[in-house]
Amino acid sequence: MFPVTINEAQLDWQAGPYDGVQLKILNRDEATGGVTVLRKFEKGTIVPAHIHPKANETAYILEGQWEESGTTYSPGTLFYAPQGEPHGPHIAHTDVISLTIFDGPLTVKPVE
Repeated sequence: MFPVTINEAQLDWQAGPYDGVQLKILNRDEATGGVTVLRKFEKGTIVPAHIHPKANETAYILEGQWEESGTTYSPGTLFYAPQGEPHGPHIAHTDVISLTIFDGPLTVKPVE
């Protein structure tokens, strides 16, 4: 038996770090600050290039179409951004849902 079981339908969407982005925090590791989240991007949302200075990011598209570096991706695509590596901008061509894991605190810093 798993020691933690979460039903995402019982969770509310919360405002994300950018307009047009919402989060459902599925799990939080208190020791590392890492989180597993569902992210919802509204159609037309553009997330500017950024880094996560304290965490590696792994994102898996569950629904929708997402553009990254001029290529449009669909469900089944996995992205990985090592801690401190710039990525984005991300463009949601449709509403997009991704399952995303940050293995450290979810902090965002714009690319300068």
